Amino acid sequence: MKIICIGRNYSEHAKELGNEVPAEPVFFLKPDTALLQKNSPFFIPDFSDDIQHEVELVIKITRLGKNISKKFAHKYYDQIGLGIDFTARDIQNQLKSKGLPWEKAKAFDGSAVLGKKFLPLAEFNGIDQIEFSLEKNGALVQKGQSSHMLFNLDEIIAHVSKFFTLKIGDLIYTGTPSGVGRVEINDELKGYIGKQEIFKCKIK
Repeated sequence: MKIICIGRNYSEHAKELGNEVPAEPVFFLKPDTALLQKNSPFFIPDFSDDIQHEVELVIKITRLGKNISKKFAHKYYDQIGLGIDFTARDIQNQLKSKGLPWEKAKAFDGSAVLGKKFLPLAEFNGIDQIEFSLEKNGALVQKGQSSHMLFNLDEIIAHVSKFFTLKIGDLIYTGTPSGVGRVEINDELKGYIGKQEIFKCKIK
């Protein structure tokens, strides 16, 4: 099982971090050891002083595929989930300044929160009508709408499958809207698709 993460997929998020808006999807991988499920707590690692939350819609791949065309991409997923791409921002900034890969800042254990359930796409009025949000300690900190993606779900699948064979169970984290921020010990994060709570995560 692969965890594929899309970066800079919302223009306002790219701007808040001072990044260029990309002309094609930017992606990186996390190992399966990054997965954090069942509302398990997240333990802040001792190698970073600035762990930040990035809430993201998540696709679960349901068919084996390679070089998938955009017009057929919808056949490879039928549910939508929600997760967090935890990022060690201090380490990421160091790596970016040296032109090095991001994995130390993105792929550490527990860095990929995944909600306890996926929702059928049939519940929504299309892939461009999905609203999601993140609360920290009861306050809204991130709010997204899939229509604001630079590259929609089908475009992401088509692009990524040029480079990787997608397998059943692979997860694609589709990018975060603006509002990312630091987490502290004893914070509680709750993620929602629409008004449905999909995950909660205690920071320890």
